[in-house]
Amino acid sequence: MQTLVFKIQESNPNPPEMRRLGEIIKEGGLVAFPTETVYGLGGDALNPESSRKIYAAKGRPSDNPLIVHIADINDLKVLTDEFPESGRKLAERFWPGPLTMIVKKSAAVPTETTGGLDTVAIRFPSHRVAGELIKAAGGFIAAPSANLSGKPSPTLAKYVLEDMDGRVDAIIDGGDIPIGLESTIVDLTGPKPVILRPGYITKEMLSEVLGEVETDPTILDGTSSERPKAPGMRYRHYAPKGELTIIEGNRDEVIARINEELRNASLNGLKTGVIATSENADVYRADSIKIIGSRDREEQIAASLYRILREFDDENVEAIYSESFSSEGFGCAIMNRLLKAAGHKKINLWEDA
Repeated sequence: MQTLVFKIQESNPNPPEMRRLGEIIKEGGLVAFPTETVYGLGGDALNPESSRKIYAAKGRPSDNPLIVHIADINDLKVLTDEFPESGRKLAERFWPGPLTMIVKKSAAVPTETTGGLDTVAIRFPSHRVAGELIKAAGGFIAAPSANLSGKPSPTLAKYVLEDMDGRVDAIIDGGDIPIGLESTIVDLTGPKPVILRPGYITKEMLSEVLGEVETDPTILDGTSSERPKAPGMRYRHYAPKGELTIIEGNRDEVIARINEELRNASLNGLKTGVIATSENADVYRADSIKIIGSRDREEQIAASLYRILREFDDENVEAIYSESFSSEGFGCAIMNRLLKAAGHKKINLWEDA
């Protein structure tokens, strides 16, 4: 398969090529496209064969649900017969935007799209190029992140092409992605709303609208044996090729431990890397030091994380060490992705003290 690449920016989100891209999806093909969170890998959400193609292109387990993207709030009635009042309130506040809601699915949504579940994950992205593609494709695009399963999600089109060249029909290069982490996922099918994946829309923001909101306990501890209700709940995600270890503790102890680990790795002949905040970057001694942003600017950290993990892959870094971050607010999403990328390998210096 020849993969076509189209450059389409938000400043001109509906060029003549968009009609052709929409037809590709209508005919059962796959198109990778930018959203405000990460690049997505899109197919017709109401076509079972398209969903099977998405799983195949990613090398993704077929019990890992896909998110259905819409561009018109009125299209909810096609996807669900039971959109709850809590969902209506969240949609009024956060849609279009980086929030995915899980509700009971209608008969129109094939189980191939939902990973065999009777629920469906729905998102209304705010990225203008994504919106125009969804409209051109008929209104319903199923789209996980546009990477091979397990690898860091792409925030640059060059990494989409690296993973998906020859696997998809087309890629839309929309430039840099602003947020850099996947959408928040909240399950609205139970007695209380439950966050299944943290993101830019935080627990505190959801609670302002709905009152009490629970958080799935596996978000930061990684122990889940149940069938996943949302993308990214069970399987290893976002992982670089090298082995990533997170070091947690007070600043001086973290710096000393990371440098100790770097020395040991170098003595073993490994190429080393560090994910460092701008406040600490000059104190490490590694083959590759990546500044993820200021500790006081979580949006910088989030936007840089996947790009940095990909750059370590480009440089064939074998042993990677990262500082830890706050697990509150948006930091919960950052730590969730970082822990998954590390396979939950973490050294807790607080406990060793």
